[in-house]
Amino acid sequence: MRKDLVIPNHIGIIMDGNGRWAKQRGQIRSMGHRAGVDNFKKLMKYMSEVGVKFVSMYIFSTENFKRDKKEVDFLMDLFVKMFTDEFDEIMKANARVVFSGRKEPLPAKVLEAMKKAEESSKNNTGPVLNFCINYGGQWEIVDTTRKLCEKYKNGEISLNDITPEFIQKNLYQDLPPLDFVIRTSGEQRISNFMLYQSSYAEYYFPETYFPDFGPEEFDKAIEEYNNRDRRFGGIKK
Repeated sequence: MRKDLVIPNHIGIIMDGNGRWAKQRGQIRSMGHRAGVDNFKKLMKYMSEVGVKFVSMYIFSTENFKRDKKEVDFLMDLFVKMFTDEFDEIMKANARVVFSGRKEPLPAKVLEAMKKAEESSKNNTGPVLNFCINYGGQWEIVDTTRKLCEKYKNGEISLNDITPEFIQKNLYQDLPPLDFVIRTSGEQRISNFMLYQSSYAEYYFPETYFPDFGPEEFDKAIEEYNNRDRRFGGIKK
């Protein structure tokens, strides 16, 4: 990567196209998810090396439970392996793992693996890696609203405490706003991903399926980000 490029502080990745990647190769969709996880581990190492500080990975939405049960079951088992037996690559990247999403109806084995990943990485000082699993942006806003209503009812906060910054801090995770969102596979929609946090994010939609979105493709994305003019509602100078 060129040394003069600015690295976004918080990058969101919608890792799309695993199933189509597998189909192109005459494989079942699950093999695409396996390839996606393998690629992610390599990409995470590279992002850590180039100085990315916060990464949010959209790996399973609340709506994904509507998929075929065999595919969902495979993904749940894959998550368990990723957060336990195959966690070494993330630890080598010195990443601190956190999770965004709803616990229900995730299986107990997945919740246990998530807890183990958080605990084992809590003292890491590298990038913060936020896995969005059983996640939906609308549900995050609903759950945050419910939490703040409870705090208000209990006298813990006043109405004047509720500002955009306060809401940001009370989302699933207290992370900086997204600067750059990458959705692989060429689909040009955000699919309910971090709606509040991405209000001024730049978006990038490469045609590449996620299993093939490696360091070279990531560099292209960062070059594109550096060509953007972020004005945050201001006037172009």
